[in-house]
Amino acid sequence: MELINKTIELVKQKLEGTESGHDWFHIERVWKLSLHIHEKEGGDKLVIELAALLHDIADPKFHNGDETLATKIVTEFLTDQKVDSKIIAKVIFIIENMSFKNRNDAPKDLPLELKIVQDADRLDAIGAIGIARTFNFGGYKNNLMYHPDIEPKLNQSKEDYKKSNGTTINHFYEKLLLLKDLLNTKTAKEIGEERHQFMLQFLDQFYREWNVTF
Repeated sequence: MELINKTIELVKQKLEGTESGHDWFHIERVWKLSLHIHEKEGGDKLVIELAALLHDIADPKFHNGDETLATKIVTEFLTDQKVDSKIIAKVIFIIENMSFKNRNDAPKDLPLELKIVQDADRLDAIGAIGIARTFNFGGYKNNLMYHPDIEPKLNQSKEDYKKSNGTTINHFYEKLLLLKDLLNTKTAKEIGEERHQFMLQFLDQFYREWNVTF
């Protein structure tokens, strides 16, 4: 579809040179995961594809915390592409309400399309890819990999989470290990269980190597 191809072009352009855990390849994986879940669970395919492709077009953490920029870019782009205003509204709603840090502020009765894209994004944050992305971003921020005296900060508020500069290992306990139980769809939960177990195995191996335990 021409609209999808133009959306891909925009995303590649906007995310060129972005930190590699949030680059085009992240978007592509979320897009493919969203389509896979859609095939099993249903939902409006166009809304799902557009939201998956555009969900990180202007991640606030790379834009001085600006949570309005993505909405502006997406609205302008989709309007220029003559997309129906109702579809634009649905895509914007997904983008504004799917993030982990906003989970306590999001409406309780979420549309299936949001659940699917949210699940796909969360699946890409766990498992082997999730581990790689977490350490890449920790390095990008020059955070400590691990420190045995620094405890994870659990149940953080949105503002505390945004300002957090804890260790990369602590991020597993502050976010990644929580995601399995936050997945919405049956399809995502099946995928998430395997990826969750892989992270637990990784952490066990990490601690044994860190402590030189045989």
